[in-house]
Amino acid sequence: MPGAGRALAHRYAALPPPLEVALAALRLEALLGDPRDAANPYGLPALTTRTAPTARVTGREADGGGADSGGADGGGGEERAGLLAAAGLGRIAEADQLVRALRPVLRRDVALGHACATAAGPCPVPAALRGPVALLAVIATLLRQAARIVDGRCGSEPALRQWRPVLAAAFADLLACESLAGVALRRPAARPVPGGLLPAVAGYVVPTVVADVLARLELVLTECGHGPAGLEGRMLAKLARDLPAAGVDAAGATAWQTHLVRALPTLAQSPRPPYLPHPAALPALPAVFRLADLHPAPGRHNPQSQNGQNGQTPDGHDRPDGEGDGVVLAGLVRGAARPVDGAGDTVRAALAAVARRLLSEHRALRRVCRTADGDGSGDPAVGALADRQALLWLAAAVLGVQEAADDGRGLFLGGPHWTLLALSGITERLGVPLPGPAADPREQVWAELADRVRHGVDCDIYATRLLW
Repeated sequence: MPGAGRALAHRYAALPPPLEVALAALRLEALLGDPRDAANPYGLPALTTRTAPTARVTGREADGGGADSGGADGGGGEERAGLLAAAGLGRIAEADQLVRALRPVLRRDVALGHACATAAGPCPVPAALRGPVALLAVIATLLRQAARIVDGRCGSEPALRQWRPVLAAAFADLLACESLAGVALRRPAARPVPGGLLPAVAGYVVPTVVADVLARLELVLTECGHGPAGLEGRMLAKLARDLPAAGVDAAGATAWQTHLVRALPTLAQSPRPPYLPHPAALPALPAVFRLADLHPAPGRHNPQSQNGQNGQTPDGHDRPDGEGDGVVLAGLVRGAARPVDGAGDTVRAALAAVARRLLSEHRALRRVCRTADGDGSGDPAVGALADRQALLWLAAAVLGVQEAADDGRGLFLGGPHWTLLALSGITERLGVPLPGPAADPREQVWAELADRVRHGVDCDIYATRLLW
């Protein structure tokens, strides 16, 4: 893009999108108006106080022809489609870039955002990811609200400082889920969505992890005196009502867990990663992790995709190697192979040690998955295997995204602090002990979160600047 356009895109986000995507997002945010304006139908006060029930936003209703085509979600289907067209979203074809352009509406309301994701016409975003990306955007809004309250009052109320590490951990978990969703959105577009493992992993992991984040945010907001009657309390209540319709409640997560249970034997076909390979012997970092780059071309390094197999196993699942969804595991292998300098950065050394521990867990899990009963969806032990596998894929996405962003520009996303905090949460969920005493990165992560709140930057993986 021309120099002026490139500069604008870089001012828009730390990981800038193409200029047309940044402009579309800015137009949409301007059209939506001030989210704090009580008279704005697309503002948070109006969206959180409406009394009309939210209908499901799938099928015909998602296109504006169903029961909620009136004003129940801030405008009918024709109005939503016109809003998106006026912003220029119809020209964006790639799933990851469309989600970035839709972010201004996604961050306001799950039901409204999920409806708009399909009101724009043929939607390249896989169905498994539409609910999760809307959920992550709204959670980021709630996190900003909570961080703004704590940051603004902890100077005069020192007791509120106890919530800074809690919010830092929530921020790291949110970035981890956004990493997984971002990688899943960048899976080659030519690959068939049915049977895809990566969207299913995100469809299960995001609601599961975000449920914990939501509980922490509710605790912090309540303890800070922002109960059900306030804006934040109404946002929490509205979100709870919208989760089932968007497929990101516990039932939705369980459905995707069942999908992963059936895929356990396929997951076990993943090629055995070399034990602590030398970094020079590793293949290049897969393009799916480079979130600021253009969408990776399908089949570029996978000869199977050129032979008509599209990187799939005979049972219709994506192969966990080559250009298949399992390429995400390269993030875990590469993270474990990072050199550890005991006299250097203690945080990076701790990060490499955690990655090695998780790689060992992956190796052990593969052996069990080979003999798992893919039809045993009702067996808690088999469900636990799927849960552990999904968490390891989450860890791999985190490590891959962090490595891709560690490009010498000093970006927070390329640093080790949020990554170590996110992986610490994953190891805790896995029940895997951390390898030895590790540095505590929560203060550095909180500093980034507070800085974003003060300077009007979203809590997303791209560090996007907000218009309002």
